[in-house]
Amino acid sequence: MAISLTWIDHASFRIAGTRVIYIDPWKMPDGEQGGDGDLVIVSHTHHDHCSPDDIRRVLKPGRDILAPADVVASLGDGYAAGPGERITLGDVTVETVRAYNPNKKFHPHEKNWLGFVLGLDGVRIYYAGDTDLIDEMGELRDIDVALLPVGGTYTMNPDEAAEACRRIQPALAIPYHYGDIVGTADDAQAFANAAPCKVRILAPGQSLELR
Repeated sequence: MAISLTWIDHASFRIAGTRVIYIDPWKMPDGEQGGDGDLVIVSHTHHDHCSPDDIRRVLKPGRDILAPADVVASLGDGYAAGPGERITLGDVTVETVRAYNPNKKFHPHEKNWLGFVLGLDGVRIYYAGDTDLIDEMGELRDIDVALLPVGGTYTMNPDEAAEACRRIQPALAIPYHYGDIVGTADDAQAFANAAPCKVRILAPGQSLELR
């Protein structure tokens, strides 16, 4: 089955195959299809990633939220996960990985905030979360699509994201975390120019069919 991957904007994605997954939904646009999410994954507590109103808007009643413990505590709902776990929720597998800044204060290592490797319909998608270039990226294997922040300041910049691609070796990379709060379209293009793999730059709301 083909998977549709939509960059909603900023750090938010919708992935639709046999299941519908939302990642860090925020500022969901008017007219966006909502209430169809089988799973919402939240990377950390910052407001541009953890938005209770948007989570409620996209999630089907009674379906699942997966997030770090402090996010689950703030929402009062969901499965709490830490780095290094493998979780199966129906047809979806989620491998949790660290996301942090080694030398900045914004996303401390000790918070145990997360990136994720999603397995859905035979496709492995890595969502890096808010992170700099970290050693753990070199441990990832068999990534079909890498979703990587490129806006700098709080996350990797374009050159660092390109180096992440060298370590991860995905078949395809898609930039995010630019165009709102920090980063510009020029950062996405600089990343595309420097990356050693195929890069697809999506416009907000644009979808890409995988397989």
